[in-house]
Amino acid sequence: MNIIFIDEKSALLAKLKLRFLQNMHRHNNLDWDFVESELNGNSAILSSVSQLEQTGGEPDVIIFNDDDYVYCDCSKESPCGRRSLCYDEQALSSRKEAKPQSSALAVASSMGVQLLDEYQYCKLQEFESFDTKTSSWLLTPPAIRDLGGAIFGDCRYNHVFIYHNGASSYYAARGFRAYVPLK
Repeated sequence: MNIIFIDEKSALLAKLKLRFLQNMHRHNNLDWDFVESELNGNSAILSSVSQLEQTGGEPDVIIFNDDDYVYCDCSKESPCGRRSLCYDEQALSSRKEAKPQSSALAVASSMGVQLLDEYQYCKLQEFESFDTKTSSWLLTPPAIRDLGGAIFGDCRYNHVFIYHNGASSYYAARGFRAYVPLK
């Protein structure tokens, strides 16, 4: 867990509040006082949100379903501090040369966050267009992963595309988007 000091916590909460208020279309009918209370009441959530912020995710509250509030990466492009990663540890260990530094699933686990799945990624894109120049690994169904593949998404031509690649591949413009439940 990442330790957050009082000054850092105040600065983070101020940044999150400003982003929250500037992007009300992502969380209609949700009050900042509720969000702040949830963050202050759970240091693990606050630590994970802090790590999303530190790695360029620009996290904000979004609503996947009627009462499913999460802090999610809302940076226009895939978070810059989480790119050039293969999909998972199995893919990383299978590479014989030119190995990336880590994998998306390992980094997400260390941050206490979860990769978006295909449904969540498409829901995120309903708020605005993300990944118009980059792409993001998505939580891959086991049936695809068992065959050596992994999925990722992007938005081109005002359309969300879900693609596949070998799980051991990695690119400078591909990272991962993640979320942490608010409750």
